[in-house]
Amino acid sequence: MNDVLFVILRRLRRPLIALIVAYAVSVWGLVLIPGVDEHGQIVRLGVFHALYFISYTATTIGFGELPYPLTDPQRAWTVVCIYLCVVAWAYTLGSVFQMSQDQTLRDALARRRFARRVTAMQEPFVLIVGYGQSGILLARMLDRMGQRMVLVEIRGERAASIEIEEYQYPPLFLAADGRLPEVLVDAGVTHRKCQAMVALAGGDDSNQSVAICGVVLNPSLRIITRVHTPMAQSNLEPFRNIEPINPFQSFANNIRRDMGSPERLRVVEWLSGLPGGACPEPLNLPKGHWVVAGSGSFSDYFVAAFHGAGMSCTRVEFDSSQQGENAAFRYKGETPRETVMEEIGKAVGIVVCTDSDALNLAMVTRARSLNSGIYVVIRQANAANASLIDASMANLRFIQAEVVSHKVRQLLTSPLLIRFLRHLDEDSGELAQQTAALLEQHVGDKVPFLWGFDCYASYPGLREALAPEVDPPLTIGDILVNPEKPPERIQAVPLLLLRKKQEIPLPAEDTRLLSGDRILFAGQRGERELQRRFLLEPSPLAFVRTGVEPPRSWLFRRWLLRG
Repeated sequence: MNDVLFVILRRLRRPLIALIVAYAVSVWGLVLIPGVDEHGQIVRLGVFHALYFISYTATTIGFGELPYPLTDPQRAWTVVCIYLCVVAWAYTLGSVFQMSQDQTLRDALARRRFARRVTAMQEPFVLIVGYGQSGILLARMLDRMGQRMVLVEIRGERAASIEIEEYQYPPLFLAADGRLPEVLVDAGVTHRKCQAMVALAGGDDSNQSVAICGVVLNPSLRIITRVHTPMAQSNLEPFRNIEPINPFQSFANNIRRDMGSPERLRVVEWLSGLPGGACPEPLNLPKGHWVVAGSGSFSDYFVAAFHGAGMSCTRVEFDSSQQGENAAFRYKGETPRETVMEEIGKAVGIVVCTDSDALNLAMVTRARSLNSGIYVVIRQANAANASLIDASMANLRFIQAEVVSHKVRQLLTSPLLIRFLRHLDEDSGELAQQTAALLEQHVGDKVPFLWGFDCYASYPGLREALAPEVDPPLTIGDILVNPEKPPERIQAVPLLLLRKKQEIPLPAEDTRLLSGDRILFAGQRGERELQRRFLLEPSPLAFVRTGVEPPRSWLFRRWLLRG
């Protein structure tokens, strides 16, 4: 029995019982009271005729006294039945109207309607559990890229705000607890068109529950979840298809990249930004002694990042037990206040990363009073306090929603990009410089669009080109030619060639392609559609390689063979 029917029967239990009793008593009385036919003989109504008579009498329709005129006792009983059944109907209808305002029933109806719409979806979609700041930014990014979505948010007011958001492809949404298995099933976690699930449902405990529940319900589904601590990451390691994202660690790694190789970070941000946006500038963080003001895992990642970049740093905490003028910075431990102030005074930069935006602003103000030229990195803990963070005039700010949304978009839209970024991290810096030069030459100063090109002989356009006996063999340069205006080049850069287990970053254009190869491209808007024409039919590829467009119809192909 579904939830809607259960709620209806539960709410209408007493009215239905009252209505059934009223009809039963009325019918029973008419059956027992004798009547007289046109010949003066005593007759009795059967159950069917009595029910028929009461049915139109109780609803005040009135078809007359059938099948023969009633006697006075029958008419007296009919008067009783009329008032009895009218009161029962009034009670029932009043209960129905009251039930229509019941929030539980409304939620059940919305849930059932939502489940039906999800089941009917025929396009690939992404399930997002949690519609906070990270979920909002991610949904806007995916919508801009034409990706369909299903959203689940436990807070009703946030779920309701989805209706007034301007989406090109309005997502389906449900106000419910995503940690419940039945909610995830209704949201499409087991749907054949569900490409991935993203868990952004608050803290680590909630996200772990959602992610693990998704694995249990659909072991083959790709799941991306946000975590903040090493413990949460280690808890999810046994699940291979769960990909945790730690925004604290990602931001700290960017700091380390900038200090070790600014060009590397610039390329990473360039490829990871919102397509069509402006190319990011290098951070140019000062090198020297830093102060990390904060506690918890966020500050731990920063300390590790500075040490990894070969910089010295001092970790400082705020003594929240003291108020007013006695409030002070202090080390972990018993270091005197004067020593702490001296450390801040000689530092080239400070990272302020507590959980309180007001406290972060106070720390920045105190640090600048001691060192006016200090470089400030500040954390924005709450989106509603953006004005406080603006007032700090920090050189660099950490906004968790932006870091998470960009990272998730990378994983969802360009799985090969993650492999290429790993090569950037492992390289000494030459790969980053080559990538930047190629992007500037072919893409310009905008964030490129990323796509994958799969070389499979099953595609009609590549079936003949990938044959072993073809000479010359198909190369990357062939699919970089504009199929509409050869020999003009497509404005795109091959970033990575994946051949079985081998990964080749920045492959040369004369690299021969084999069936099964996958290539990651970065290029301008619209170039992907041009390149996909090579997959649809052999004519575009033959045209760019020979300069002669082959016949497409069966008749002209036969004519060419005979000639």
